[in-house]
Amino acid sequence: MNIENIEAFVYINHYGSFNKAADVLFISQPTVTARIQSLERELDNRLFDRLGKVIHLTDKGRQFLPYAQQILQTYQKGKHQLQSKGRIPNELRIGSTVSVANYLLPRLLPHLKECYPHMNFKVTTASTEHLIEKLKSKDIDLAFIRKVVNPAFQAYPFCDDPISLYVHEGHRLAGAGRASIQDIRNEPLVFFECGSLDWLRLHRVFESLEQPPNILYQVDNLETAKKLVIKKAGICFLPALSTEEEVAAGKLIPVQIAETAGISLRTSLITLNGENAEFISTLLEEGAVSPKNQLIV
Repeated sequence: MNIENIEAFVYINHYGSFNKAADVLFISQPTVTARIQSLERELDNRLFDRLGKVIHLTDKGRQFLPYAQQILQTYQKGKHQLQSKGRIPNELRIGSTVSVANYLLPRLLPHLKECYPHMNFKVTTASTEHLIEKLKSKDIDLAFIRKVVNPAFQAYPFCDDPISLYVHEGHRLAGAGRASIQDIRNEPLVFFECGSLDWLRLHRVFESLEQPPNILYQVDNLETAKKLVIKKAGICFLPALSTEEEVAAGKLIPVQIAETAGISLRTSLITLNGENAEFISTLLEEGAVSPKNQLIV
């Protein structure tokens, strides 16, 4: 069985798109299609169903997925082990925005340490603008930032973190699970935003209201915003990765707002062109072989 066919299968599932998988794998979309067709012939089963532009795993595809992820992960670990000796520096310097440092790096760093056991990792937390400057001056090796277009950088979409409304336990919307923007027009709001373009879309939604939203608190720190909601000071739109622990504990309850569906906080992984390809590949593979959540690698 061809490992490239399995790789294509895992990446297509993770991205939900043949085209996106092709971009990340640096191959053409027809090549991705050919690899899936070859794998389906080997397995004698169809792996994907198409509904217009949307693709879904078939029942057989879902059954095969965990085995494919395990095969790919084992192969990549072996590959990295063979290639790492004598070529890997002693330290990898990673830049990240605050939210990535708080909610993504604790998942990713142990995986990097497992792949490169003799390496140390240094994390620098800063704004996207500062991280770009640090990358240009080679003070860091790679960075997790908001989307940027710069010919000096190679950028990879890494995380698509959906923004939803969160309310506290006992709130009138807690049991409903969904509402409209009109339903919250008089609610006290805690408004968190990080200055990215993703939040501008949220502002535009509020502009559809006949009256301005009832914003009582404006904060630039996710932990502050979450604690204000838990203390019942208001309700707040937050990215999902930041709320997982509180949602699991029942302290925060997500409410889907129809008008804000599809708004998300997007993070890219960037490095200078032609550099750190192995580390980038390891991080992208970790996203692809992990259980599908908000990661889109």
